[in-house]
Amino acid sequence: MNVVKNQGNETGTVDLRYVLERADFLLDVELKIPMRGITGIFGESGSGKTTLLRCLAGLEQPGIGRLSIDGDVWQDTTRKMSRAIHERQIGYVFQEPRLFRHLNVRRNLEYGERRRRDPEHGVEFKQIVDLLGLAGLLSRTPGELSGGEAQRVAIARALLRAPRLVLMDEPLVALDRARKDEILPFLDRLHAELSLPILYVSHNIEEVCRLCDHLVVMDRGRVLADGEIQSVLVDLDLPLLAGDEAGSVILATVDAYDADYDLTRLNFSGGELLVPGRLGAKGSRLRLRIRANDVSLCRTRPSDSTILNIIPVTVDRIHKDKGPYVLVRLRAGSDLLTARLTRRSCDDIGLKPGGQLLAQIKSVAVRHTPPVK
Repeated sequence: MNVVKNQGNETGTVDLRYVLERADFLLDVELKIPMRGITGIFGESGSGKTTLLRCLAGLEQPGIGRLSIDGDVWQDTTRKMSRAIHERQIGYVFQEPRLFRHLNVRRNLEYGERRRRDPEHGVEFKQIVDLLGLAGLLSRTPGELSGGEAQRVAIARALLRAPRLVLMDEPLVALDRARKDEILPFLDRLHAELSLPILYVSHNIEEVCRLCDHLVVMDRGRVLADGEIQSVLVDLDLPLLAGDEAGSVILATVDAYDADYDLTRLNFSGGELLVPGRLGAKGSRLRLRIRANDVSLCRTRPSDSTILNIIPVTVDRIHKDKGPYVLVRLRAGSDLLTARLTRRSCDDIGLKPGGQLLAQIKSVAVRHTPPVK
């Protein structure tokens, strides 16, 4: 468990429709994306994630293209209308920082600020510097930055353009574990404090679960599923999310801290969970990532188990496929969890939809992300 938002169209969404055909690939996508929060675009390499972002930025010429931002039409191929790349109020963060190596950090950021279409709107320079912890780096050149620092500068430069849409194409993929851990808290802060729609491409489900409010799952140029991340993750019909990636996201509230054992008690709709460490003040809200491999089931409460978190659940659905494993969706209060079990275990315990059992969640698998609002 890892503790971890056209004319005639409704406003409040990014509305897009793209069809782009190549010799060996077809992108065919239609989506409505919320105007606030982070939407994860998840899929394997070659699924069309980056191609979709390039269409949005105007870097690809699709056969069919339609894009509107909160009702403002930017592209409509049926009307032979498309804003030029430089006219689209988009902040694009690539896998590599792509900073100007002859400019220091301050001048790289000022370059982004000068490219605003409306100088009166957008986030202030100081606010972005503070949000991304760049105050001590302003006089450095890109060659003097770590990979994580350089990517934070690239994100800041994109935001200083005062974009109406931010595209992030696997911004952490080139970083090692230490640099990822360095930059993730800053992305959490952007999520919490900025009211911008961000499309975040990744093939790392842990990143997506930590950062994103909504999730789009792509495969072979098409959308397999999209919606709030909690509901998409527990869709048992998605092969991409059925293996070791299987799991769920729930929201919980800090109830109390036990200093003797260094455990925090959390409340969620299905009961209580004990999590290692001190995770926040009473009443703080946290996002929890519970991996299906960390959930086991029993019919009676064990008297000598080392597992601290044992909660009542109801079997909602069982998804059987070829191979040794079964994915089981469980209802705990109003939340949904998943458990990945062997077919033998499923048959031995006699699992059926509607059955009431106890779910055991390994407390040692718990990690936390900063509070979400």
